[in-house]
Amino acid sequence: MKFNMIDTTQNRQRVLSTLSHRRPDKVPYNLLFTKSTHEKMSKFYGDSDFEAKLGNCFTTIQGRPKHLWQEIEPDSLRDDFGTIWDRTQDKDIGVVANKLITSENVNSFQFPDPNDPARYKLFKAGIQNNCGFTVVNLGMSLFERVWVMAGMENILMAMIADKTFVHTLFDRILEFNLKSIENFCKFDVDAILFGDDWGTQRGLIMGYELWREFIKPRIAQMYSLVKSKKKFVFIHCCGQVQELFPELIECGLDVFNPFQPEVMDIFEIKRQYSGRLCFYGGISTQSLLPFGTPIEVRDAVQQLISLGQNGSLFVAPAHAIPADAKPENIAAMIEVLQNQQV
Repeated sequence: MKFNMIDTTQNRQRVLSTLSHRRPDKVPYNLLFTKSTHEKMSKFYGDSDFEAKLGNCFTTIQGRPKHLWQEIEPDSLRDDFGTIWDRTQDKDIGVVANKLITSENVNSFQFPDPNDPARYKLFKAGIQNNCGFTVVNLGMSLFERVWVMAGMENILMAMIADKTFVHTLFDRILEFNLKSIENFCKFDVDAILFGDDWGTQRGLIMGYELWREFIKPRIAQMYSLVKSKKKFVFIHCCGQVQELFPELIECGLDVFNPFQPEVMDIFEIKRQYSGRLCFYGGISTQSLLPFGTPIEVRDAVQQLISLGQNGSLFVAPAHAIPADAKPENIAAMIEVLQNQQV
């Protein structure tokens, strides 16, 4: 396959038109790959640099400085907070292998310094290599950081039985994030992406009332700070969480990802919120890319392109493309996106 060369100036205008809920000349898209899938597609195309030729609309800079992580043994990494990630199976994220914070040490635990210049060492290079629109991925922005450091079961129980502990931990993370956001926005970036999974495929993990108590007031502060810097607010939040959309819009959210077709009617949701909220995703990574045919993939992607003709949609796989996705399906998706006729 011959890749089309994408004009990044046009790409940026497509993103801005989409964010303004206006018709772009072509619907912008963004494709991310797990490590195993990237290796598979490099072999499929005979080109290890194929990802740079796709025409992705976003350049992502990691706000979690992985160059500061330490490999403590093979497939075991310690992040900047001290969490150990076991990557013997999942090479992209891993499984949490320790717990750091309890009610006894919640006030004294040493957080990383958000003002450490080393945390922003790679920002300038990322901005120089941008493909039109630059997004800083804060990652694990609130609830995820809380449960990773203290344990999921412990936090869910403490949300009922030890609220003081949980509020204290949330506030410490909020303080760290606000200082980080201030530093991100000193660079020439366009948006901040918050990563915070609140849902399963059946609903909110902690339930609506606890979400409103612990999470909403704090994301409102973070989103407000981003907006005050004239940047856009993105969130990646897995699961069936669409009941929160009106309140997320109220807090200042611009773009919701991953827009999973398995947990929401993406066509109805897009119709309902078009003009108020943009969506980023929509291509099934659970069923279509692993189990569909190239014809089915082409049809589904073309439907999404049609859905995004009036703005408010960035077409993408719902997640980084997993290892079980078929190479011929991935290639079919790329072909339709690159050669779209709007």
